[in-house]
Amino acid sequence: MSMPSTPSSSSSITAFSGARRIATGSRTDVALAVKRTIEQNPAAVVLVFDDETSQPVEFDLRGSNDDVLRRLSAADTHAEHGHEPAPEPADESPRGRGRPKLGVVAREVTLLPRHWEWLNAQPGGASVALRKLVETARLSGDDKARVRRVQESVYRFITAMAGNLPGYEDVTRALFANDRPAFDALIATWPDDIRDHAGRLAQSAFAAVA
Repeated sequence: MSMPSTPSSSSSITAFSGARRIATGSRTDVALAVKRTIEQNPAAVVLVFDDETSQPVEFDLRGSNDDVLRRLSAADTHAEHGHEPAPEPADESPRGRGRPKLGVVAREVTLLPRHWEWLNAQPGGASVALRKLVETARLSGDDKARVRRVQESVYRFITAMAGNLPGYEDVTRALFANDRPAFDALIATWPDDIRDHAGRLAQSAFAAVA
């Protein structure tokens, strides 16, 4: 693992040596644990995962512990300050009297007469009803997107760590079918650390669907 350090999207990462979990925590703690493992066993196959996305994380472990920590600190500083968001332009248009500006945009909406009748009969009228409908749909879409992201993270992890284990294909089907009992039963025979990590990753997806 002498490749440049890659950033992690979450504050926690996990390292495995074979099927055994060797460390979970910050990048610095895990990097040093990985370095110790490789120094003790140069033939060890170590994989490190971001705990949110299950994307692989790599470290440059050359040199001393201080060298490793110095490179990690420099990489973190670059990731934190390398891209400053541009400030939004100030709104210089004069503001008239009456209601404060709320960012409401008026656009044409084409509906059938029965739709307008229903909207106009709702508390607050058509505009309020439409905004509520849009917010409800948006939140529902956000939940689905979040579940999908978790499922993809679980799939990424089990493909890397359990692709050759018994029941792998059935586990992936249970994951995307939101079948938690089948998922838990199928991973029960897997090595403890892989099973436990996969179960933790999947927990939020199953909970959201439930």
